[in-house]
Amino acid sequence: MNDLTHLDSTGAAHMVDVGAKPATQRRAVARGRIIMSAKAIAAIRDGSNKKGDVLATARIAGIMAAKRTSDLIPLCHPLPLTKASIDLDLDDTGITVTATCATAGQTGVEMEALTAATVALLTLYDMAKAIDKGMVIDHVRLLEKTGGKSGDWFAADA
Repeated sequence: MNDLTHLDSTGAAHMVDVGAKPATQRRAVARGRIIMSAKAIAAIRDGSNKKGDVLATARIAGIMAAKRTSDLIPLCHPLPLTKASIDLDLDDTGITVTATCATAGQTGVEMEALTAATVALLTLYDMAKAIDKGMVIDHVRLLEKTGGKSGDWFAADA
C-alpha cells in the first residue's frame, strides 16, 4: 500500500477526499529567516527604504499568501482560515518571520503557514533588494501543528 496520500492506487496524483473527516480546530506555525546586511536592516528599521513600509508590506503579503495557498499548491484544499498572522522579529543580522494559521476544518493548515512565511520572506527580499542583493532566505520550516487525526506535532528543536 502507498503511504503517500496524494497518490491513488495507480500512482496518479489526486486531491485527497476529506469529506468524511470531522471538522476540528487546527493550527500550524511556520518560521523562516532572511539574513541581510546591516545597511538593509537599518533602512527597514528606520523606515528609510524608498519602497515604503517594508514590514507592513511583508506582513500583508504573508497573510494574503496564506489565503491563496490552494491556488499555488496544486493539491491543497481551499480552507476557510480563522487566523493568519505574521510576526516579524528584527535583529542585527536579519529578520525572522513566524506565520501562524488556524481553521476549523477537515484538513490541516501546515501548507498555509509555510506559504505565508515564505511569501513574507520573499517580500522582504523584494523590498530590500536595491540595498542588498546578497540576502539569504534560510530555515523555512514547520514548527508545530495541532488538531486533526494525526494529533499534535512539535519540532524537536524549536
